[in-house]
Amino acid sequence: MQRPTATYFLRTAALLLGCFFVITACENDQAEVDNLFSRKVRLEEAKNIESYLSEKGIVKAKLTAPFMLRRQVDSAYMEFPKSLHVDFYDSTSRIESILDARYAKYFEYDRKILLKDSVVVINIINGDTLRTSELWWDQNKQEFYTTAPAHLNQRTGYLFARQGLRAAQNLSRKEFYQASGQTLTDDTTFLP
Repeated sequence: MQRPTATYFLRTAALLLGCFFVITACENDQAEVDNLFSRKVRLEEAKNIESYLSEKGIVKAKLTAPFMLRRQVDSAYMEFPKSLHVDFYDSTSRIESILDARYAKYFEYDRKILLKDSVVVINIINGDTLRTSELWWDQNKQEFYTTAPAHLNQRTGYLFARQGLRAAQNLSRKEFYQASGQTLTDDTTFLP
């Protein structure tokens, strides 16, 4: 067995010393490291929005808004902070009902819209008018729902739902939670 030579010790010492300098010289700024791992929010702005919702080539709704913000974080969503108007069309392409709100937030993945502040839905054909402070619009189910108090004015009477409602997008079917008022229609359900 050979004994290590002085050259061997010098090379080993130089290698260890070089590694020491490399390790101690690599220092990262904490702000740069945090920036690499922080969530980036991409923000897009648009003005004078006009968008159409269609199924199988048939236009179902037209959305208009003066201003839109699209944010992409974990999941993308669009915000309409200055108002939103939607015209809903029937199968003959006539406007069946309209929706207005001062604020809306559209969750793209879920296809749901949260409507807030002076929300009004009007069925043009029968004159039913729904008013509430907050309303969810589920595009997949084509229905509205809320747990906020809601008012429905009809030609035949009115209803007040203290605990919210669930209704078809065209207001043809309605379920009221803890309702009061008077109505003469057969398409309304009262739930405790």
